[in-house]
Amino acid sequence: MNWLALSFQWYITLFLLGLTFLPLTLKLFHKYFWDKGYAFSKVIAIIILSYLSLTAGFFKILPFSRQTLFFLVALALILNFYLLKKNKNVLKRETFQIWLFEEFLFLISFLFWTYIRGQEPSIRGLEKFMDFGFINSILRTKYFPPLDMWLSADPNSPSGYPINYYYFGHLTAAFLIKLSGVSPFVGYNLILSTIFAFGITLAFSLSSNMVYTLAKVFKKQIKIKTLVLLGLFSSLLLNLGGNLHTIYILTKGYEAGKPLPFWKAPVAYSFKEIYGILKSYSFNPFSTLTYIIQNSKYWYPNATRFIPFTIHEFPSYSYVVADLHGHVLNIPYVLLTIAFLFLFFTNQNLMQKYKILLPLSLGFLISVLYMTNAFDGPIYFLFILILLFFSRLNPKEKFSFFIILLSGFFIFSFPFSSNFKPFVNGIGINCAPSFLTKAGKLGPFLFEKGNCQKSPFWMMFLLWGYFWLGALIFSVSLRQIKKKILYLPILLFIGLGFFYSIFLILIPEFFYLKDIYPAHFRANTMFKLGYQSFIISSLLYAPTLYLFKIYFKKDFVFYFLKTAFVLFSILVFIYPFFSAPSYYGKLNKKPELDGSIWLYSFYPQDKEIIDFLNKNVKGQPTILEAQGDSYTDYERVSSYTGLPTVAGWFVHEWLWRGTPVFVSKRIPDIKTIYETSDPNLTFSLLQKYYVKYVIISTLEREKYPDLKEDKFYKIGKLIFQSSNKEGKIFEINYYL
Repeated sequence: MNWLALSFQWYITLFLLGLTFLPLTLKLFHKYFWDKGYAFSKVIAIIILSYLSLTAGFFKILPFSRQTLFFLVALALILNFYLLKKNKNVLKRETFQIWLFEEFLFLISFLFWTYIRGQEPSIRGLEKFMDFGFINSILRTKYFPPLDMWLSADPNSPSGYPINYYYFGHLTAAFLIKLSGVSPFVGYNLILSTIFAFGITLAFSLSSNMVYTLAKVFKKQIKIKTLVLLGLFSSLLLNLGGNLHTIYILTKGYEAGKPLPFWKAPVAYSFKEIYGILKSYSFNPFSTLTYIIQNSKYWYPNATRFIPFTIHEFPSYSYVVADLHGHVLNIPYVLLTIAFLFLFFTNQNLMQKYKILLPLSLGFLISVLYMTNAFDGPIYFLFILILLFFSRLNPKEKFSFFIILLSGFFIFSFPFSSNFKPFVNGIGINCAPSFLTKAGKLGPFLFEKGNCQKSPFWMMFLLWGYFWLGALIFSVSLRQIKKKILYLPILLFIGLGFFYSIFLILIPEFFYLKDIYPAHFRANTMFKLGYQSFIISSLLYAPTLYLFKIYFKKDFVFYFLKTAFVLFSILVFIYPFFSAPSYYGKLNKKPELDGSIWLYSFYPQDKEIIDFLNKNVKGQPTILEAQGDSYTDYERVSSYTGLPTVAGWFVHEWLWRGTPVFVSKRIPDIKTIYETSDPNLTFSLLQKYYVKYVIISTLEREKYPDLKEDKFYKIGKLIFQSSNKEGKIFEINYYL
């Protein structure tokens, strides 16, 4: 199958899921969203059906099989048909035109990123082995929780170790792969394209509906063209925008890890050279900018690793590097959650009407966020509480709302949290005073000596200044609005959204969640909080620009803010013109979606081994392959099959388990298994870890130069040998 045929096979699955859940979506949104919430139907379908699969599998009611998924879809179809019959008069002719546009936007976005990803589809590097391993383990599981593919069974846990990571997003990926019937090697890349398409369409729908609500509240006529343009602006900002770090294209850069202030960095072009470039292009600024981009040595990852020892990623970068980590998988679910918050906060009569159903629904969504990316659950839980505080509910109603919300979270997250042990060890205080460092710990708070990192303001400005400008434009625009309507829910929502996004950025300057990384102790905290700040602020730009357009006097402040906005926007939106070509080349190759094709060039025998195991081995028996460090090619077989190996990437397991002991104790045993000449010792160690299949290939021979192969013929049998004789699989016979 070529890439277009595979893409449409996948797309049809998504389209039918959205169509199935359209009645429920209309029930939720049709009275309040100008597009009736159409864009959210597919995401609602995926969340509900995936969660039902998790719950049915956790309680051993139904196995995680394709038959089960079809049954759940059929059941959903019946229930949604019933809803449709009760609400069949909600549609108008213009509604279908909007839906056609949003469906076209989704499809074009999906194919666009599929084409880009098809230029380099390898599931290799960074976190891809981990993410793909989780997906494959879930695809093999019958009941939940799924097994950790990098920590096999042992006498302490004969049935294996569950994944101790937030895997619900990976479950939704496995759900779509299993339902659509595509190969996981293709499905990985199509999942990424799907998230990008969701990011585009959901952000468009949500931000344009914010504008629509503003116009309705202020009783202003607004053209559909304006709604579309403003919605697309926020959508493109969220999914393709970068930050002001791209100002370094005008310099010769800086040494990695040692950023210079841009005004001190050597300039890339003198004024004379800039004039010469402009003149050669007849003073066309776009041609000049194209020339500068094409000839710049700007390195795009620096925009996400600018402040030393921290991470401040954003969606555009995530799509390019293509890890299916929790923060990426969660983008559609975060946007759905924000849509719910916007819907109910700006229509507070609904908060009065659905006093139990609303907090329960939000509790469910918060549990989904938590199970997909643990940081995001508390982030949006706190945002809900802030919005609840400013709502018109009385104190008793607010307390009741909080209790139901919290109860709903614990109930809905139970199938996941009952087997998940958080690997955060406390809340660290950044730059704690000396009298506190002597105490060391007080309750959950940690006062660690030497843990002191502060972000220079100018660095913070380059990373977040564009959104601070948005908050400033919103604040100044409010001055033009009559005081009596300043407290309208829609304005409160936007204002609180900007406040909260700035608050998230400031938290890592004072606190961090303790993990295993010493020098980068606040990196994950800044990463996860900043990511959500980027998403929230991007969505708020569309309504902010609308307010700026209709309520601002054309004076000096107006032109100053407008000029800053235009210049900053150029810097922000040129980011993907650096990142995508840097990772994917000239984008002129025929797309290929199979993420395993790199193996043909580097480890062809391993490709044959993986294909053999995927075709012939059912369930999740334990395999043994060479153990290696994180971010290497080791553990390629367990990742690509979902079969648990004795020990996987060391630092990853250390993080997940909170201690290095699990893997460090196994590493000598693995070395002994491969290198000892004693078949009895080999057999006893294999038996200890319930190993059924032993892999011998290039990486095993490199890792264990004294590898003794002959003994495996005595304790098992050779069941597969690659065509180049380099790769072998031995099946251990425990009945000798």
